[in-house]
Amino acid sequence: MSAATQQYELQIVRSFRERLSLRGICRIFRISERSVFEKFNEHSRSLPYFKDGLAAAQEEDVIEFDELWSFCTDKEHKQWIWTALCRRTRQIVAYVIGDRSKETLKRLLRKIPDEYLRCSSFSDYWAAYEMLLTKGNHELVGKETGQTVHMERWNGTLRNRISRFVRKSLSFSRKLKYHHLFTKTFIWFYNLEHAINTP
Repeated sequence: MSAATQQYELQIVRSFRERLSLRGICRIFRISERSVFEKFNEHSRSLPYFKDGLAAAQEEDVIEFDELWSFCTDKEHKQWIWTALCRRTRQIVAYVIGDRSKETLKRLLRKIPDEYLRCSSFSDYWAAYEMLLTKGNHELVGKETGQTVHMERWNGTLRNRISRFVRKSLSFSRKLKYHHLFTKTFIWFYNLEHAINTP
């Protein structure tokens, strides 16, 4: 594959991270939906392991937790993305997509590296987060405290950059598989950008 072709295909994949709809991408690059998905699948499979892109945790690090509503196919099929963000690096140290239950939070906790799981943390008062109180260094707080402001900013970034997370959107995911893949790809590159900027 020539360098020009590689650059062309990379631009197609990058367009998914800039709030463009699938049909918009097809129009801009003059290719079929099938071709777009083939290139996206190939690119997603080539990404390194998620944890390999995380900066090393430090003793004074603080983790912020939150969950954000989205949907797949229609608004009756709700999907919640749960994320844990490191305040110092701004990286997402773990995420899962599922319902809003304690079981989904447990899945998130299993994905968080141990060194980050030991850090102090904050979340809102959603009932599922009460299990984090057993850590001994977690607090349930309101927005007025400012302790989850970085996570709230991340939620805004996600909605601003990916049309699939906009509440009133026609660019929602039609298949759960791609909802996961789009989210994975966006977070991977988001973390990469912040890894470069982390001192």
